[in-house]
Amino acid sequence: MITIEEFKKLNIRIARIKEVIDHPGADRLYVVRLVIGEEERDVVAGIKKGYNKEELLGKLVAVVENLEPAVIRGVESKGMILATQDGETMAILSPDKPVATGSIVK
Repeated sequence: MITIEEFKKLNIRIARIKEVIDHPGADRLYVVRLVIGEEERDVVAGIKKGYNKEELLGKLVAVVENLEPAVIRGVESKGMILATQDGETMAILSPDKPVATGSIVK
């Protein structure tokens, strides 16, 4: 278990997917360009099995913004798109109403 204070350290925000490219070194990964408020950043996401590029473009997603950057198969990832998986079904966590990019998830 984690405390509420530990949970509050997570900076989860809403981002819009601007661009999706195949990861150059991995079959199951995309490199996703996100717009979070006024900022753009790339994240590496293991969501290729559940989504094609076209259905991701423009989608609003929840992203952990303050995750320490990591190099994943040679590409730097600056955050994590939140998703769930139930067997073969993958689902990205997304707001059910339009909200501004950069909005804080509480």
